[in-house]
Amino acid sequence: MKGSLAACGACALLFVAGPVRALERQHHFGLDPSLSILKVDDKSTVSLGAGLGAHHTYDANDQFQVLAELNVSRVAANQQQDFPTSPHTRPADVAYAMAGVGYVIDVMRFVPYLGLLVGGYRLAGGTLDSPLFIVGAEGAVGLDYAFTRHFSAGAGLRQHFLLTKMSTYPTYTTLLLRFEFVWGG
Repeated sequence: MKGSLAACGACALLFVAGPVRALERQHHFGLDPSLSILKVDDKSTVSLGAGLGAHHTYDANDQFQVLAELNVSRVAANQQQDFPTSPHTRPADVAYAMAGVGYVIDVMRFVPYLGLLVGGYRLAGGTLDSPLFIVGAEGAVGLDYAFTRHFSAGAGLRQHFLLTKMSTYPTYTTLLLRFEFVWGG
């Protein structure tokens, strides 16, 4: 019984939100394994795959951040031009590079955030005749947990808008795990 109470107490202490001392001019660099979901207009199912990304965040002040993200995902590993009549709109890979601003909702051990980024996408492989370069935007939402002042991890959702090809690619979503190192301040 005492062992159970001690374990419960230890778990409670781990998840108590305490201040992490948010500082201005901090840098965050991290890696982001991701699950990617691409909807192609002329395809009856979504293309589902995995990817890896990297991000850099600069805390301009306690609320606002400057964000940069890169990601490469394989959304259809076996997508190929099987028949001459196959549509030429189905990529095997999606890559993007984005930059924008973020807003930190609260600064405790749990750090929820929102962001808006703009940039470019590269769709390649699959049934595409050549790579497509598309201008787009991304809405970001996530929750990070600061284990220490220098290490945090979390999860995020990115909803992408491939603006110059919205009719062909109406939705692209990435779900991320985030692991980051923090320095500066």
